[in-house]
Amino acid sequence: MFAQDAVDILGLDTLLAQMILALGAAMVLGNGYAIYMHKKGKAPARAEGEFRATRAWWLFGVGAVITVWGAASLITG
Repeated sequence: MFAQDAVDILGLDTLLAQMILALGAAMVLGNGYAIYMHKKGKAPARAEGEFRATRAWWLFGVGAVITVWGAASLITG
C-alpha cells in the first residue's frame, strides 16, 4: 500500500514516460543533426574518425521508436 501511495504522490509514472520521451527525442535530434551536417560536408572540429552513416541512421530509427513510445505513454497515462 505504501509503495502505491509513493508512486502516486511523486508522479513516478509520468516522470518515467517523460524521461523516455526526452531520451528518444535527444537521439533523433542528435543523429538527425549529424546526418544533416555530414550531407552538407561539414565535420566537427578535431574529429578523428569517419562518419558511419548506417550507425547514425540506425540510432535515428531507434530514437524515433523510443520517442513514439514515450509520447504514447504520456498520452494514454
